[in-house]
Parts: sequence; structure tokens; C-alpha cells
Amino acid sequence: MRSTFAAAVLATLVSGLAAPVLAAPGDLALDDVKVLSADAMQGRAPGTPGSQLARTYILERFKLIGLSPIGEGFERPFGYTRKDGTPITGVNLVARIKGTAPDGKALVVTAHYDHVGVKNGQIYNGADDNASGVAGLLAVAEAFKAAPPRHDVLIVALDAEEGGLRGAKAFVAEPPIPLSAIGLNVNFDMLSKNAKGELYAAGAGPQPALKPILDAVAKAAPVKLKLGHDTDADGKENNWTSQSDHGAFADKGVPWVYFGVEDHPEYHQPTDDFETIPQPFFRASVATVILATRAFDERLAEVAR
Repeated sequence: MRSTFAAAVLATLVSGLAAPVLAAPGDLALDDVKVLSADAMQGRAPGTPGSQLARTYILERFKLIGLSPIGEGFERPFGYTRKDGTPITGVNLVARIKGTAPDGKALVVTAHYDHVGVKNGQIYNGADDNASGVAGLLAVAEAFKAAPPRHDVLIVALDAEEGGLRGAKAFVAEPPIPLSAIGLNVNFDMLSKNAKGELYAAGAGPQPALKPILDAVAKAAPVKLKLGHDTDADGKENNWTSQSDHGAFADKGVPWVYFGVEDHPEYHQPTDDFETIPQPFFRASVATVILATRAFDERLAEVAR
């Protein structure tokens, strides 16, 4: 149970979201980033009060969107040990939106909500990394609740990505549906900052079936969507296949696609704050990932083939 103080902080943070049900998909994305990257969240490090506060906010948003859990509840705890030997309990949040024409395959849409916490007295708020991805995740959930998908869609907020994809690895180790039923993992990590106005979609290089779908999305996208960062052609450091939570799915042979921006000056710095987000670009990125996820739902059979 969250503390009285945490409850009071959360009530203050969400006071501007009094009528979110009336908003169109993605209209609250900026509010979501602002709340999740607030100083009160203390950088959302796993196992901390700030992480719990962020989790409580996301669960409130799940409830307001009208999402349903798989089983008894949304929360799926897991344990791991940090490099210094400290045991940590992380918590993934898993919801499901049922499809109108299920065929045994599902989309799993992910974004990690943790960040690196407080270092040397400075809060690392992680507005882009990855409050922005969680906001995109919630926007996709809103879109599929407004116009239901063909396939079942799992909406998954993952914990402990920064410490080695711990939440994603826990998810694929004990998935709520068989791994063979996951037609595609769609992962969002860093959607909001790029000086050139570019958002990348990685995955088509090693998985050619994704390319015609992504090409079609790029033509209609309100942001400059580029394909790449999914092979060693430009050096291993530019191959993002294992650099976010989709890597845990890739390791299990599950098809994946990743949306994110290239590194920027605020990456993993205490300056990654809400105020540094270029809002028009972020709004366009959110609209793009909604468009893309809808396209993957409609053309999921092509991915399987």
C-alpha cells in the first residue's frame, strides 16, 4: 500500500487529468511525460519509492483507459540481484486488449518505465528515457480501446531495463501467453528528442517481412521515420538489436520492431527533463507509433509468413 505522502503527491500530479476519458488517443502524452519525469518520481529506479509512485500513476492510467489484466491483477513482480549484490524486486505491469478477430497471434507492445534514479544528489528524471516511451505505450492503448484491434494486444510497462533488460527477461521467462503466440513485440524507448526530426524503426534489416509495412507507415507518418540501426553494417555500437527490451524477445526468436531516437546530449544526464522535449516532434512521434502499431495489427499475418 502506498504511503499517505505518496498518495498526496500522486493526487497533485494527476489533478490535471480529471477527464482523460474525453481525450483523443495521444492527447495526454505530454502530461504523461511531465508526470513520470517529475522530481517526485526520483528517477524511477527499481525498488525505490519513486518507482512505486511511477507504477501507481501508470496503473491509474490503465484504469482510466479501461484496460483489463490477464489473471488477477496487472502487477507481475520479479526478483534479481544488482552487480553490487543488492537484491531488488522489480514489477512489470501487464494489460490485455482483446481482439475482434483473434487468430492465435498477439501483439506485445512494450516500454520500460524505470530510469537510473538519483546519483550524487542529482535526479535523473529520464523524460526521454523513457517517460516518452511509456507515454507512447499509453497512447497506443488509448487508440486500441477507441477502435479495437483485430488481434489480442498486450500493453506492457516493463521495469529494470536500465540494469540489463531485467523486466523483459522476466517477462519472456514466464510469459502470460505462450511465446509462440506472440506475433510481434513492438518496443518504444526514447521517442521525444532528435535535432534532425528523425525517429528510427529498427528491425527490418534482419526481418525483411517488416520492411513493406514500415515503408508504408513511413510514407504516411507525420514524423521523418527512418529504417536502420539493426545490423552491424555501421559497427556493432550502431546495432540496436540488444540495446533495449526488444532484445530479450529477439533472444527467444520472437519477431520484434523497435522505435526510438538516436542518442542526444541529454541521454543519461540529469538534464533529461520535460522542459527539454521538443513538443511538436514528440507529438508527431506518438502519432507515428500509433499508426505503426495499428498497421502491424492489421498485417500481422505478413510478419508470421
